[in-house]
Formats: sequence, C-alpha cells, structure tokens
Amino acid sequence: MESQLVTSQRPAPSYSVSVFFPCYNERDHIEPLVREAAEVLDGISDDYEIILVDDGSRDGTGELADGLAARFPFVRVIHHETNAGYGAALQSGFRAATKELVFYTDGDRQFDLKELPGILPLIESCDIVSCFRLNRREGLLRRINAYGWTKLVCFLFDLKLKDIDCAFKLYRREIFDTLEMNSTGALIDTEILARAARKGCRIVQVGVHHYPRLSGRSTGAKPGVIWKAFCELFQLRKNILRQTE
Repeated sequence: MESQLVTSQRPAPSYSVSVFFPCYNERDHIEPLVREAAEVLDGISDDYEIILVDDGSRDGTGELADGLAARFPFVRVIHHETNAGYGAALQSGFRAATKELVFYTDGDRQFDLKELPGILPLIESCDIVSCFRLNRREGLLRRINAYGWTKLVCFLFDLKLKDIDCAFKLYRREIFDTLEMNSTGALIDTEILARAARKGCRIVQVGVHHYPRLSGRSTGAKPGVIWKAFCELFQLRKNILRQTE
C-alpha cells in the first residue's frame, strides 16, 4: 500500500465511471450534489452514471431523487423501503454500478468532488484508491475515536491505512464480482478493504480535504452504531482468517 500526493494532472475523458451517493435524510444536499457531480464528470468522462441510494429517508429525499432521475438520464435511484444502514446503502451502490470504475462519497457534501479528477489517474496502477482526510472537520472526541478505530483495524487485518472510513474512495468495479460483503452498518469499509487486501488487491492512498457539515445530522457516531461495529469487527476477523486457512 502506498501514499501519493494528488497532482493537478487533468486526465483525458476516457474513464468509464459510476458515481454513487448513499443518502439518508439529505434533501438539502442532493440536488446541488448531483449538479456538481455532473459538472465534474462532464470534464473527465463521456461514459458515466450517477446513482442515488435513498436509505429509507423520511424527509423527502427519495421523492426529490426520483425527480432528478426523471430530468437527467444519467441519474438512477435505488430505494430502501426502510433505513437498512450505511453498509447496506454502500452494498446497493456497488452492486448497481455498471461502469468500469466505481466511486462513492457521502451525500452530506463534506468532500469536494472537484478533487476526483486528481485521483482518477492513480487507479491505473492499483485496484483501490483509498483516500484519507487531510484536515478532519469534526470534534476532538470523534477524531480520537476514529484514530483508535483505524489503528485497531490495521492491527487486526495487517493493513497500513491512514483513514479506514474516509468516504471518498475509488475502485475497479470488477473486484466486486467476487468480493463478499455482509456488513449492513459502519463496518462496511473495514470489511471491503480487509477482504480486498486478502485477495491481493493493490491499494493506494491519497489525501483529500474535508469540510464541515452544513446541514442535517450525522448518524455514524451514535453509541449503538459504534457498539455494533465493534461486535462485528472480531467476527469479521475470524471469518476472513477461516476463509484463508
């Protein structure tokens, strides 16, 4: 696993890209997000799709997403009838992607999609570009918890990653043809990266900027979510080690 710096190189418009956004109660963000994504993708690809995964939102996110899909042919929507969890939303996005590359970031707009063109060339020499936040715009306690979680995960799975849960990642879609995914919660990033590394996938790291959440509320730091992730973590390790024995 290697760390690289984002360059200002502008890739030729030859990438085939699926971009998806897991969304839960993100009505205020979803239309600006789609417009920004389309603007960025127009500059780097002539073969792309945008997938909105509505994870049982109750604020009208799903209806707004359907309206965007009706207006823009490159937009597709996946609905979960009830809130199935972050991992379930990511699984739906990965399985629905049809292009050669698949990128995701969260629907809360805490990352700048204009940084995507800078990381695309890195995928030519690896299977996964796993980004890390250069300047986490979160409270001190959450940053401490995230640091400890990443260190624990890296120890348990022999990984050398700076930011396991950074929601700005790029993959070769083909790896999901054979990659097992079971987590429906916060453990999903750990599961994907650990299983991919065990399969020999090459992972490159790169830093991206992180911005404050302007509206809505994050659910990732809820005690129940954290407790579930810890309970599942050690079971995942047993499962992966058993499969590779």
